[in-house]
Amino acid sequence: MARKAKGQAKRKAGPKGAGSKASAAKKPKRLPRKAARKAVRKSVKKPLPHLMPALPTASVDATVLDALFRTVQSRKGANPATSHSARLLARGTAKVAQKLGEEAVETVIEATRGNRDAVVTESADLLYHLIVVWVDAGVAPAEVWAELRRREGRSGIAEKAARAVALASTPHTRKVW
Repeated sequence: MARKAKGQAKRKAGPKGAGSKASAAKKPKRLPRKAARKAVRKSVKKPLPHLMPALPTASVDATVLDALFRTVQSRKGANPATSHSARLLARGTAKVAQKLGEEAVETVIEATRGNRDAVVTESADLLYHLIVVWVDAGVAPAEVWAELRRREGRSGIAEKAARAVALASTPHTRKVW
């Protein structure tokens, strides 16, 4: 039988620790949950504000979303074979909402990865699917813009508290499925 070189560990032959030098080594300590979360947050690359491109000054408004809404609305009831929007709307509210959720998750994933370019493209997908939900639900963009204007200048904490009271007084909600 050949002799093993000095310092070479024996191969594990059985259950954990059976005849193994490696089992004698201590396992690395696990970080407490809070410290582990902090370490993950620090490892995510975030763009530095001075490296972010400047926003274009022209057309930084909702007109592009209003135009997209009109396009999606015009596809409602159109041939699903020729229009992606028509196909989504024909599949029903549950599918439309599911697609919105999928795009939201994809946006969150890219944001946590620090992938700025992917956040931009996923955000565009998210806004498109949000508009499909609006068309399906019969909500006009002007209603959403009015709600945002109403909230302007209010504390986020006060706004959230006001919504909680309003929701509590709502008699019932509509189930989708």
